[in-house]
Formats: sequence, C-alpha cells, structure tokens
Amino acid sequence: MTLGTGTRSYLLAFADDEHLIGQQHTEWIGVAPFLEEDLAFSSIGQDELGHAAMLYEIVLDADGVLPDDATIDALAYRRNAADYRSCLLVEYRTDDWATALVRHWLYDTVEQARWGLIEGSSVDGLAELAVHAAREESFHRLHADALLDVLLQDTAARRRILAALCRLEPRILDLIAPIPGEAEAVAAGVATGRICDFAPELEAAIRARFGVSVDLSTGEPGTESRLARSADFDPLMSRMREVLDFDPAATW
Repeated sequence: MTLGTGTRSYLLAFADDEHLIGQQHTEWIGVAPFLEEDLAFSSIGQDELGHAAMLYEIVLDADGVLPDDATIDALAYRRNAADYRSCLLVEYRTDDWATALVRHWLYDTVEQARWGLIEGSSVDGLAELAVHAAREESFHRLHADALLDVLLQDTAARRRILAALCRLEPRILDLIAPIPGEAEAVAAGVATGRICDFAPELEAAIRARFGVSVDLSTGEPGTESRLARSADFDPLMSRMREVLDFDPAATW
C-alpha cells in the first residue's frame, strides 16, 4: 500500500515520538534514584524504541523500500533535523527525576489514545502493531501510576511532582497538537480521529491523577509545533547517533 504524503508524515510523527521518548527513558539507566527504576525505565524505553522501529518499517515498506537494518537506521537517524516531526515534549532535556516521571505519565496517557486511533487502520500491519503496542503500553501506565500513587502521598515528593507538572504544562499542548498529515490520514481510514480531540479526556485524567487542573482549551496549537525543532533536539540526536558516528557499519 502506497502512503499519501500526509499519511506518511502522520506515521513518521508517531515513530519519531516513540524513538525520542525511548531514548530519553534509556538515559536514566544507572542514574535513576533506585535500582527498580533503572530496570523499569530501561524496559519501557526498549519497548518504545521497538514500536518506533516497527512504525519506521511500515513507512519504508509503503515506500517500496526493503525495511532492513540499514534503511531503518537511515530513516531513524540520518534525516535532516527539519524532516523530523517529533513533539517538543519528547525532545525536552531534563536531569530531574520528577520531571522525567511526570513526562512518562503524560506521554503514555496520550500514547494510549494515539494507538486507539489506528487500531482499525487500513495500512498493512498497522492495526496489528497497534494492538501489540497497546498491550505493552498498559504495563507502562501501570508502572507510572503505581509509582505516583506512592509518591503523591509524601508531602515533599508531591511538591516536587507538582512543580514538574507545572514545568511541563506549556509542552502538554504540543503533545496533542494537530499532527502534519492528520486530516489525510483520517480521510484515508488510517486513523479514526484527531489527537487534539483528546484534550478534554486528558484534562480529566490530569485532574484525577494529580489533583490539580490544567487548561488545554486556551487555543488549539497548529501543526507548526511539530515542524520546528527545539534547542534540545540536536544534542539529543548527537547522543543517539554516537555509536553510528563512531562506527557507520553499526546497526540499531
């Protein structure tokens, strides 16, 4: 199945988000506050990277390109920065554990909705991937919720977590901003709806989880929020490409 330009961009945006958030999670290996979180974030990061690779495979296959290690790596790592469609939340660099945890919860809450939008997709292999990924994501959300259940009961920890949510609040709208090519993807039966329509549910989920309200109705962001890279993108991509730059024959 050949993808339209818009639909291809739509799927790349999802793949890029999965790729970058997976990388961000793996960077906590060895520096998370306790061993269980070293292991948990490592496992979650590997799942997200796996989802990214499978989304890249679907795009390449639709392009008529054999999705092998070399072509997947080229798509994942070797595009110009302007060609990526990641949201700013997954590019955001933080050395603060509370912020990483809150981002994990926010991202996976929205990710659940994104997989739901494509679980009946007309693209070969995409519906099956959505079902597989949604099953893994249910464990990611259980992990985040279980940890927050404990931490939000502690006064000092709660203060740090709510401060982290406040820091990330300007980026939440970027997470549910209209995705380039989304209208075409919906029209073609690749997706069943727009991610920005998830805003009321996300507001309710944040209120139920953290006990505070955020307003996501202050103006719908445009697709331009995914068309420009943040200052954190190049350093992140440099870290991601470190092995490939050292050994171009290496594969992801």
